[in-house]
Amino acid sequence: MKKIIVASTNQKIIDTAVKANSLFPTFFSSITMGDTDAVVSYINYEMPEIKILDYSSSGIDCEKIIETIHADSWLHYGGIIAVCENRDEVKKMEMVKDNNIIAVLTVSDFEHNFGRLLKILYQNQRFLFTRGMQDIIGGQEEGRFVCNNDPMDIRFYTNFLVNYLYNTNRISLEDRDGLQMTLMELLTNAVEHGNLDISYEEKTQWLMNGGDIMELLKKKSEDPKYKDRKIRISYAIHEKASAFRIEDDGDGFDWKAMLEKKSREAETHGRGISISRQYVKKLAYNEKGNQVTFSIANRINSANSIPGIMNTFEVINYKEKQVVCRQDEMSNNLFFIVSGQFGVFVNKKFNSTLTPNDMFIGEMAFLLNDRRTATVVALGNDCKLIRIPKTAFLSLIRKNPHYGIFLSKMLAQRLETQAQFTYAIQQKLSELQSESGKEDCADVPELQ
Repeated sequence: MKKIIVASTNQKIIDTAVKANSLFPTFFSSITMGDTDAVVSYINYEMPEIKILDYSSSGIDCEKIIETIHADSWLHYGGIIAVCENRDEVKKMEMVKDNNIIAVLTVSDFEHNFGRLLKILYQNQRFLFTRGMQDIIGGQEEGRFVCNNDPMDIRFYTNFLVNYLYNTNRISLEDRDGLQMTLMELLTNAVEHGNLDISYEEKTQWLMNGGDIMELLKKKSEDPKYKDRKIRISYAIHEKASAFRIEDDGDGFDWKAMLEKKSREAETHGRGISISRQYVKKLAYNEKGNQVTFSIANRINSANSIPGIMNTFEVINYKEKQVVCRQDEMSNNLFFIVSGQFGVFVNKKFNSTLTPNDMFIGEMAFLLNDRRTATVVALGNDCKLIRIPKTAFLSLIRKNPHYGIFLSKMLAQRLETQAQFTYAIQQKLSELQSESGKEDCADVPELQ
């Protein structure tokens, strides 16, 4: 069950959230609060995956709530949907470019679109809610999104991909900003110049006359010639790199001529391709000009962020084959994996490899006051851990009990995933044994 907190006193916002949540009663659980301190306390202890912050409610201090989330982004990851009074406030909020915010809507837009956004979240839940689990799920993922000619769709799907790659340690903070910029620019081009056939000159004239680009997009989208056109975003996430393809239903454009033109730094728009080429590799268009592909290199075995309560502890470097802990010794320390790979050996036989995606070394023995069940050894020289003595960690948990809750949730999630994996293997074995039994009995006559 994924949790949603609605920080609002606006009845329109509250009613919309309740109605949308009722469509997915077994997956989303929402709670509404109109007091800022109560919201902050709930976020700290319940760690909801989705936070709806209503900036139109005067009694809600949304900035204080945002500060709580920023204070420990490792703990409070997920998604924020910001609701503003009007379009001007939306523009101001979007200029902040807070990567936790997956959508910025007016009150009216929230009423009309939140149900659809919740459906998208439900259908693509791993892009917000998976943490440290991709090695269990599988290292290679491929898929695609199909979206309308709506800037809100573009922002939503962009944040899905970018935040997922960041939260699973595949890209750095700097890479996240670059990928965000690239996807937004290329998707905007696909909508404006591809599906809606808005020329550079038409857009320039519209803006010079004081027009709002959102109104132009809406006007074009309602045209029967364009309204059924879609954008397809394909992705292939592998161990060392991630590749993307954006395709629209338009007639294409002369991308070669665009590349040959001089920089438009002094102009208000038209720099999408040149900006994108600064951040990604192998950016290429098809001959028609309605499809663009590019790729980025993934970071390997390196954590993006460290839990806030661990910032006071020293990061320890381990060299090749240096022992972190030994099998059967008492578990006096918990280790947070910052970077590198660590080999796990049981009875001197290799068992598995731990990376930053596993987050911790020795958490089970640490929590159960038990002896180490394996020997852990550094694999390579770029191996870094934060070592937290048991007494210090317990003291931190007393002061920050929500960390204990998070650790319990993480372990429960891993156990549930492992149980499902084990069940699937047992089912497969049963099927194989059943087929084998049929073959063995093939020549045995039936009893009359």
